Amino acid sequence: MLKRNLLLILLILCSPLLHAQSSKRLIQNWEYLKGDLGGIWEAVRPVKEGNPESLPIWEKVNLPHCFNAHDAVDPDVNYYQGPGWYRILLDVNNPYAKGRTLLHFEGAGQKTKVYLYTTKVVEHTGGYDEWTADLTEAVEAFKKRPEFQTQFKGKVPLVIRCDNSRDLEMIPSNLSDFNVYGGLYRYVNLVYTPALSVDKLFAHAEVDAKGENGKLDIKARLYNPDQIASAMVKISVKNPSGKVVYNFNKQLNTFKSDSLLSNIQVKSPKLWSPDVPQLYTVNLSITANGETVKKEEKIGFRNFEFVKKGPFMLNGKRLLLRGTHRHEDHADVAAAMTEDMIRTEIRMMKEMGVNFIRLGHYQQSRIVLNLCDSLGILVWEEIPWCRGGLGGQIYQDQAKRMLTHMVEQHYNHPSIIIWGMGNENDWPGDFPEFDQQKIRTFMKELNDLSHQLDPSRKTAIRRCDFCKDIVDVYSPSIWAGWYRGNYTEYKAVSEEEFNKVDHFLHVEWGGDSHARRHSENPDNALSKIKIGGGADERAGDASLYGGAARVSKDGDWSESYISNLIDWHLKEQEKMPWLSGAAYWPFKDFSTPVRPENPVPYVNQKGVIERDFTKKEAFYVFQSYWTTQPMAHIYGHSWPVRWGEEGEEKMVKVYSNCDEAELFVNGKSYGVKKRNSQNFPAAGLRWQVPMVKGKYTFKVVAKKGKTTVTDQIEQEYQSDKWSKPTKFVLQKAGEQDGIATLEVKAFDSKGVLCLDAMNLVEFSLTGDGSLIQDQGTSTGSRKVQLYNGRAIIRVKTNGGKSVASVKSAGLPTAFVNL
Repeated sequence: MLKRNLLLILLILCSPLLHAQSSKRLIQNWEYLKGDLGGIWEAVRPVKEGNPESLPIWEKVNLPHCFNAHDAVDPDVNYYQGPGWYRILLDVNNPYAKGRTLLHFEGAGQKTKVYLYTTKVVEHTGGYDEWTADLTEAVEAFKKRPEFQTQFKGKVPLVIRCDNSRDLEMIPSNLSDFNVYGGLYRYVNLVYTPALSVDKLFAHAEVDAKGENGKLDIKARLYNPDQIASAMVKISVKNPSGKVVYNFNKQLNTFKSDSLLSNIQVKSPKLWSPDVPQLYTVNLSITANGETVKKEEKIGFRNFEFVKKGPFMLNGKRLLLRGTHRHEDHADVAAAMTEDMIRTEIRMMKEMGVNFIRLGHYQQSRIVLNLCDSLGILVWEEIPWCRGGLGGQIYQDQAKRMLTHMVEQHYNHPSIIIWGMGNENDWPGDFPEFDQQKIRTFMKELNDLSHQLDPSRKTAIRRCDFCKDIVDVYSPSIWAGWYRGNYTEYKAVSEEEFNKVDHFLHVEWGGDSHARRHSENPDNALSKIKIGGGADERAGDASLYGGAARVSKDGDWSESYISNLIDWHLKEQEKMPWLSGAAYWPFKDFSTPVRPENPVPYVNQKGVIERDFTKKEAFYVFQSYWTTQPMAHIYGHSWPVRWGEEGEEKMVKVYSNCDEAELFVNGKSYGVKKRNSQNFPAAGLRWQVPMVKGKYTFKVVAKKGKTTVTDQIEQEYQSDKWSKPTKFVLQKAGEQDGIATLEVKAFDSKGVLCLDAMNLVEFSLTGDGSLIQDQGTSTGSRKVQLYNGRAIIRVKTNGGKSVASVKSAGLPTAFVNL
């Protein structure tokens, strides 16, 4: 297990927050230049203050920072792929005699070169694994140069070149349904260590299914470039309550790679699970030549099993994996999510009821894994061998290196149960040759390497049928009710696929929804769909044009339809005793270069929340099945106007995990309904309400045991018929803290609001203000499809005057003064 050669100069450290030694996140005082330089000298040559001929001009930024924070969702351009430069002046003062000065990258995209003044220290390929540059010798050499005191006034110039240029001999493929981002989009840390330090601490915890007999093996890989001969090692282990349950001291006189330091028997350990994620703490300290380095790791004891032809077991009991997916992507920052943003996102997943997450499609920040450990979320993490086929030796070496790094860097996390070998590896396009046998051969190599590095976890892939026999767990492509088929086929199709493999897990299901778009007849497109023709995704199915009828092309992309699709899947999953679990794709909308014509251009809109954390209605459908904290949610919080015939009965749905609920319409009770998960839709919590033109207040009172929860919305009902849109009305809907909200509505020639209008509109602004755009959200895009005949965008007024406009093909442009 974890066999590696001798110590590496380019070590990969654990999270800097866990180091007892000096570590600092380098967040402020960076400068950035988009594009390339003629050479490293251009980044460090003397520049006179205020000289207009001093080019190029650098931009001041903070880290994390992504090249593509806005252009990834700019509706009019392809996102930038190329080089970008960063520079900073550092105070470097290592407190340790003969200590090492290290620059630790938590991830940088996609190829990175590190310079100290004009000296190249190291370069790294791969945008998602952690890595470290040892600056020690370069710093010492630079401090002897006159420029150290003159030009740089006692500071050290650090320059970093990142490059996300297209490269067929690099993973992931640019055919992937996500952006291959560039920049220092994860944290960079300046770390000081003694001459002898810890590269990695491997703590392998295991326990039997009954939870009676635990075992903990502790190994370490030291970083020892000066070849120090001896050191004192101390290990302590604390239980989840903070009590020390083990102490160990050992004198080391030889440093073997990944030396076994301790083997501990733990009687009846406190178990880790999604409900009670109990974590032990392993502390390691090593003292040599009077200097001590410390490292801390959190671990958990849990026993898991994918039963052959059966469900998933955790700690001896069946656990239905209720999952979703995560891309590292967010409005206004793209991949450069701060720790606070990441924490918010993972906590929202837990709030929704998730106990499992697949990290798509690359190694993600250690911050994510730490949160999954502490909150109780099981994890499938994978390398970015995604689409395109199989490249040559450079390509394959990178894949193996990234797999090794992922396993070693995240080895101790109890949340991880699966290492993913790839995704959609049956998707050709990057190379003239697409040889299934060669792909199988390489998949076997990756599978063997993963088991060699870590025999305790399973391997998996998604959607590559000709490799499904190689890995431990397989997920086929099942998109019932979206790319193919009807969602009512979900259980039958899943059981058919389940019977083809020993260990089945369904990851990726769902469909797109344009936030704030709702429908009175959401399942209309299903009447066009061929039943029995399969429920997988095939070449061209993601296109909005051509091919067989499918909801992804012919549906209305409403939140109403997706809520029904999710509702059906979840009710079925409750009655599939052989199912190990399923994971909805994805949790949050994310940017993608291959979907320019979506309602929000360049955004995959399958999330249950928008790219800025705004919840869609689907979030509450999941909560109603997956959570225990009493909740109730009336469908339609973002649906201001419903429509139909005068006096027509309309369904009002409540998503709740409560035993019963009572609906009140304008203060009048419409009766109490009992919840039954198999009573579709809304688990029986639905009422038929006759509606006439006017305003309505809907309130629900739901009870679970002695707990009562309520929810309330207001809607208007429109019975006037409309024809095609003939004009827009653009108005200022409100203003707060210097942010004005603009809303456009489409009307027909008689002035009736066109509630099914889906026109693509484009907002513009001239004057003192600025549009809040390129957010990749339904209210933060200057080009966006209408949702029920309206669309919203926001404006920073900047305390001045502006004129806003909105236009669409075939309609007069509308204006409003701000």
